[in-house]
Amino acid sequence: MTTTNKQRAGWCAIAVTMVGGFEGLRLAAYADPVGIPTICFGETKDVRLGQRATLDQCKAMLAASLQLANHAVDDCIRAPLPDYRRAAVVSFTYNVGRDAMCGSTMARKLNAGDVEGGCDEMLRWTIAKGIRLPGLVKRRQAERNMCLVGAE
Repeated sequence: MTTTNKQRAGWCAIAVTMVGGFEGLRLAAYADPVGIPTICFGETKDVRLGQRATLDQCKAMLAASLQLANHAVDDCIRAPLPDYRRAAVVSFTYNVGRDAMCGSTMARKLNAGDVEGGCDEMLRWTIAKGIRLPGLVKRRQAERNMCLVGAE
């Protein structure tokens, strides 16, 4: 199900707040908890340590990456996604990537109409390079809770 511009306004504001809150803003590249060079709001593609960015560049990267994540959600999730659920799944996709989300049990369960089961699957994604990260535990709990808003 593709989103229209009007629909995009609701979930996008929620996703920007969620992703920005969990990723934080860093204008200078740093190594994340598992050593991946990261900049801005959690961007890792083509980032090198020592790299710098402006706030405007970071906002543009976030907008572009959220758009890509939303396109992945449109491509892989066929079930209806109210704003909060879409924002949660977009945030999840922003963090784990398109292929991981599209191939996940979460996506399969959401597509099968199992909203609670699909949202609960997010809780399993708390490990990076074999390390359970407290920040991912908190993020996944928040994404799951947001995913369940309006579920019956």
